Amino acid sequence: MIRVEKISLKIKGMTCAACAAKIEKSLNKMAGVTNANVNLAMEKVAIEYDPTEIKINDFVEKINKLGYQVVADNIDLKIQGMTCAACATKIEKKLNSLPGVAKATVNLATEKASVTYYSSVVSTVDLKAVIEKLGYKAQVAGDRVDSDKEKESREKEIRKQKMYFIFSAVLSLPLALFMFAELFKWNWVPAIIFNMFFQLALATPIQFIAGAQFYKDAYYALKNKSANMAVLVALGTSAAYLFSVVVTFWGQQIGEMHVYYETSAIIITLIILGKLLEAIAKGKTSEAIKKLMGLQAKTARVIREGKEYDIPIEEVEVGELIVVRPGEKVPVDGIIKEGYSALDESMLTGESIPVDKKAGDQVIGATINKHGTFKFEATKVGKDTALAQIVKVVEDAQGSKAPIQRMADIISAYFVPAVIVIAIITFSVWFFIVEPGNFTRALINFTAVLVIACPCALGLATPTSIMVGTGKGAENGILIKGGEHLENTHKLDTIVLDKTGTITKGKPEVTDIYSINALADNDILRIAAITEKGSEHPLGEAIVIKGKEVFGELPDPDEFNAIPGHGVEAVVDGKKILMGTRKLMRDRIISIEKIEDKMSEFEEQGKTAMLMAVDNSIAAIIAVADTIKETSIEAIKALKDMNIDVVMITGDNKRTARAIAEQVGITHVLAEVLPEDKASEVAKLKAQGKKVGMVGDGINDAPALVTADVGMAIGTGADVAMEAADITLMSGDLRGIPASIKLSRATMRNIRQNLFWALIYNTLGIPVAALGLLNPVIAGGAMAFSSVSVVSNALRLKRWTYKPAQNK
Repeated sequence: MIRVEKISLKIKGMTCAACAAKIEKSLNKMAGVTNANVNLAMEKVAIEYDPTEIKINDFVEKINKLGYQVVADNIDLKIQGMTCAACATKIEKKLNSLPGVAKATVNLATEKASVTYYSSVVSTVDLKAVIEKLGYKAQVAGDRVDSDKEKESREKEIRKQKMYFIFSAVLSLPLALFMFAELFKWNWVPAIIFNMFFQLALATPIQFIAGAQFYKDAYYALKNKSANMAVLVALGTSAAYLFSVVVTFWGQQIGEMHVYYETSAIIITLIILGKLLEAIAKGKTSEAIKKLMGLQAKTARVIREGKEYDIPIEEVEVGELIVVRPGEKVPVDGIIKEGYSALDESMLTGESIPVDKKAGDQVIGATINKHGTFKFEATKVGKDTALAQIVKVVEDAQGSKAPIQRMADIISAYFVPAVIVIAIITFSVWFFIVEPGNFTRALINFTAVLVIACPCALGLATPTSIMVGTGKGAENGILIKGGEHLENTHKLDTIVLDKTGTITKGKPEVTDIYSINALADNDILRIAAITEKGSEHPLGEAIVIKGKEVFGELPDPDEFNAIPGHGVEAVVDGKKILMGTRKLMRDRIISIEKIEDKMSEFEEQGKTAMLMAVDNSIAAIIAVADTIKETSIEAIKALKDMNIDVVMITGDNKRTARAIAEQVGITHVLAEVLPEDKASEVAKLKAQGKKVGMVGDGINDAPALVTADVGMAIGTGADVAMEAADITLMSGDLRGIPASIKLSRATMRNIRQNLFWALIYNTLGIPVAALGLLNPVIAGGAMAFSSVSVVSNALRLKRWTYKPAQNK
């Protein structure tokens, strides 16, 4: 059986879709690689591989050979307990054997280990654990968080491009002045501006210092038998520059005295400006991840041997007792052992109202403690916490490809070679047919074709929108597991809603108390709550909960006896109490004729009517129902307004199911469906040609969630359901369903706009350039800003908000 592992590596040096396609193609050819997927916008590659056949360093070596760089993280660990060189050697050898460690060196004198590693494969916690397992102590010395490292790398790239742009812009200004002077016949421009040697002196540093990055990139591309944007830029600008050099020195001999230094110099300057703006904009597309990472607490106050210690969050261990005071963030996931409070869980669910917590309740790391002080036991730390899992889901989603991107990938793979062929044809047609012998005109049009083409815009069109869309979903409590799910959601025309726990709260509540004799409602509730105190039935528990809400702690009944399937009997305050079904009352020969109509009325409303008799005489009806969530009606109305068919699926009898459905405005009901048959009902709807979304919260919903085109799990439900689902609604609010569909529609609209402009731009731009109607400088500027326009359009999605009334 093949063992498959997944890793994600950060890559530097990709400039366009052709780069991404080249890396992807090369990695997929390697033995042992199941699938490699490169995301240009995130500058990451996700690889599925068999570790018995191939190692991580093989991927790094391959990517570096292609002319790109795999970004590694560096960390220094302070080690205690080393006594000799053998200790250092042992630790060094163990660290170097770990998957994901590129290089580890241990210095005995400084008592430090310097490790270069890939954070997506191995974490600092893993590194420390290995050292501690060998019998030493390890502490992070100058720990650098992964997100800070990425930010630092991005800022370094921005600084580099800014420096090159300023350098090029200053040298290009006189050349731009020359271009405008020729264009508008300005005679006031200093004569030196027209001097060829002066122009050569200005253009050369731009060509070979600022433009060196394009030559280097083009060299590696051609060396590996591929072509990318850098090849087009290097080829086009070199042609204009070298022709100008020939004219400068041998112009009289060849009968040509016009140079084009300004063309090559300004094109390079504009493309560097485009790369600078693109780097800034791309940094903004991943802000959702940075926001999520920033939510985490930095330290935790743990109790060890009866004393409180503030320690880094990375050092918290499962089972430790942690103290949280008002205003502080909960550091990790756990269960409250002592105290109570209200927690702001908006980061997780999007709900702004604080949630009350008491002993026995679960708390989630990164939520904010509003009021009381409490102690809790850590149950999940590090990468197992809810926040870490959310970050992982968002990262995986942002790194995935939507089906719509396949078309762009296919086009990108053939794009650059096709453009070079078109440029050569353009040169040949102009030089041999249109204006025979006019080398200058043929060269200018050749250059224009090369620099107008932009594979980058095509490559960035989909991933940038997916990144912003999934990030925006996470901000609104909608966790989307991948780009394909985000795309599929916009196609949904049918939503199947499980009833219990999805439309309803999943917890029965007392809805009505109907008195038959002189007993007041509160007296009925008190007697019923004490009677049911020993019951384990969910309906009985609902009555006890309601009683405790009104009266606080309740005394035990004097006597208690459960009658399975029928109800309970007890003695309360010296009175004999019976609570249960019609059959129980009839068996005890208690007349219920006068309340039959009222019972039927409650049942027609989807409620369960429980009868109470006091001293063998019927006294009251208590109606209990699984109440509808406050937002269910609004969410279902929003779905219907979007022309989506809403179906309710439940195991309840038809009368109760119809009653609940009517309350929320659903007309299509699938009642008396066994849990194991839910998936087949979804399959039947799909067989009718419908695009089905299934929404559920329980373990029994998992098969149906997998069967549906898109499975949506309620975040307050079972882990199994969330695992099976494509989308998780963290808050349990059904308004997340229309919100996720609208977000999908907005994202797909954004992607289509990006693809349209990228395709139309190249489709129109290349023929216009080939016809000789486009100045190469304008072509270069357009090329530079096409990528920026695509990323900027994707960033418009950041303004998306869910408006229930919005029907698009």
